[in-house]
Amino acid sequence: MREPRWLPWARWIGLGFLGLFTLTPIYVMVTSAIKPLSDVQGDFHWIPTTISLRPFVDIWQTIPLARYFGNSLIVASIASVASVTVAIFAAYAISRFRFPGRRIFSITVLSTQMFPGILFLLPLFMIFVNLSNVIGIDLYGSLTGLIITYLTFSLPFSIWMLVGYFDSIPVALDEAAQVDGSGPIGALIRVVIPAAMPGIVAVTVYAFMTAWGEVLFASVMTDDSTRTLAVGLQGYATQNDVYWNQVMAASLVVSVPVVAGFLLLQRFLVQGLTAGAVK
Repeated sequence: MREPRWLPWARWIGLGFLGLFTLTPIYVMVTSAIKPLSDVQGDFHWIPTTISLRPFVDIWQTIPLARYFGNSLIVASIASVASVTVAIFAAYAISRFRFPGRRIFSITVLSTQMFPGILFLLPLFMIFVNLSNVIGIDLYGSLTGLIITYLTFSLPFSIWMLVGYFDSIPVALDEAAQVDGSGPIGALIRVVIPAAMPGIVAVTVYAFMTAWGEVLFASVMTDDSTRTLAVGLQGYATQNDVYWNQVMAASLVVSVPVVAGFLLLQRFLVQGLTAGAVK
């Protein structure tokens, strides 16, 4: 069927509008990052009248940005790797084996995604405080405590997503691997994980990005030494002033790891999301 002559124009106008809608905030962030503070606080100009790279130098001196950067990198990396590692084994068990409590466990994992995250904030805070008071384990204010906190909502999502990917892989491949001498773990490592790699990468990126940009739990569960980037950026707002150009410059800098990771893993990410959608 031949498409109407106006349809390509409408398609380009729609895509142009969506692109403009998406890129405008990024353009404002970039141009604000290279302006002096007086220009950012004055009347808004789409084209910067004065360009200065000084904000990219000052961001490391106004607040301990390097320490916040390191804390975020540690927390997001360990939380995503731990979440996906545990989720692979849990999802494989749900997908391939029939055991008592399997259905209840699956429903419990899914039900955790139905509650807003803020509901878990106070219980986790009380658990950490009581663990410190009763048995002397200081999780509150530590990076370990923040990693455990992020696992509470990234792990159920990772399990649920990977179950769908593993279900899409024929069981006959596992059986063929076991005929060749591999046990269930060997079949998982040699057959299932390579076949589900796009999905595993997609889930890993999701877990990393969730921990990297999370604000609510990080603002409550950390102190000055363990503060992460999402919370640390608030340090550019003082009692008398807000260094908007430094906020924008720091936002650009902290976006680099996520953007670089997305570009490197884009092929796997698209394949993984598509496979999950089909499933």
